Formats: sequence, structure tokens, C-alpha cells
Amino acid sequence: MSQPSTSAESAFAELGRIRLDEVTLEEMLGKVAELASRAVPGAREVSVTLVRDVTARTVVATGEIARDLDEWQYRKGFGPCLDASPSGDSVSVPDMAAESRWPGWAEHARGSGVGSSLSIGLPIQESVTGALNIYGGAPNSFDPGAIATAETFAAFAAVALANANLYGATATLAEQMQEAMRGRAVIEQAKGIIMGERHCSPQEAFALLSRISQDTNRKVRDVAAALVDRAAGPGRR
Repeated sequence: MSQPSTSAESAFAELGRIRLDEVTLEEMLGKVAELASRAVPGAREVSVTLVRDVTARTVVATGEIARDLDEWQYRKGFGPCLDASPSGDSVSVPDMAAESRWPGWAEHARGSGVGSSLSIGLPIQESVTGALNIYGGAPNSFDPGAIATAETFAAFAAVALANANLYGATATLAEQMQEAMRGRAVIEQAKGIIMGERHCSPQEAFALLSRISQDTNRKVRDVAAALVDRAAGPGRR
């Protein structure tokens, strides 16, 4: 088993100093993969799989062998990283030559110079999961200590993914709320214009907007915006 070039303690300390709000998700996961490849005993290459709904992709990889072995699984629809992702379990392949669960993938891995692998699930939420994949050059590259170290790196990756997913959901909600507020503002403007022209109530003004919306097959907001634009035209200034 190859010796790590970086101690696990120093690698975890380096990860702990990274602020998630100052780096992109890809940068954070790239750092996790890079440090894992240097600190996990027996690691040759490392990658991170992200599965959103039913679509899997490799977000980062420290080398082309890891990316190729990941993508073989995506094309076939099965393999250790795809098993680990939804379950959150650690799936170990100690010896590719003796692997019976995914013999075709194991044969491909052996042809690439990979003798063993470890995939650790990253459960993030119901529709988004992932895995930290670690490939070793020799059979039985990962002893219990190496697996424990790898699982700690996986925890860092899971936190980064969960934070990014939460941020994305929050940002989308905020954008939707802002859009709704803008729509509400223009509708209120249009109602005011109609009330001034027709001397009617707010309810009657909105009923007129709704009727025009139905008759013209346009959204109420679009009808209101057209009315506000017309009122703001050169002839009304």
C-alpha cells in the first residue's frame, strides 16, 4: 500500500480553513479530491460523482483514469459509485480480479491499472446524491484506517454539496419572490390607472385586467405592464 504524501491531519486542517462562501462548489470538491488523493493511503486517483434525479456526472477528478471508470458506470447504469450514491454506504472493491458484482467494470478497471476501489456515498437530499470515489493501483489498497480517512474526506464533500444545494434552492426562491413582487407592483400600477380613468373600485379594476387577460390569452402581469407602458408614453408625459 502506497504511503500518503500529506498527513490526514494537515489535509483536514487545510479543508477546515476554506470558507464555503468564498469558493465555488467545483473548487471545493476539487480540493477535497486533491487532498484525498494525497492523504488516503493507497489512493491513486480520486473523483466525485454527483447524481441529480437520475443523471450522474463526475464533478471533479484528479486524473483521466478516475473519470473514465466513473463514466463507464454512468453509461452502463451500474457500478460501485452508483450503488454508494443513494445508500450513503461505503462500497469497497478490494480486488478487481475477484470482483463478481460488476465483472465487466472490474475487467475494465484492471486494464486501466486499477486493482481496487472505494466509493463512499454522499447523501445530500432526496433528489441529489453523490459519491467520493477512490481508486487504488494495487489490490487491497485500502485497509480499515484508509477507509476511515476516506470517509472523513467524504464528510467534507457532503457538507460542500449540501451547502451548495441549499444556497441554490434559496437563491431560486429569492428570485421567484422578487419576480412575484415586481409583478404585483406593475399590477397595482395598472389598477391605479384604470381606477383613475373609470372612477371604479380596486376590485372592478382588477376584474377588468383579468377579463382582458382571458380574452387575449395573456398573463395579467403582461396586460398590466402594457397598460403601464401605454400610460407612460410620450403623449401622457
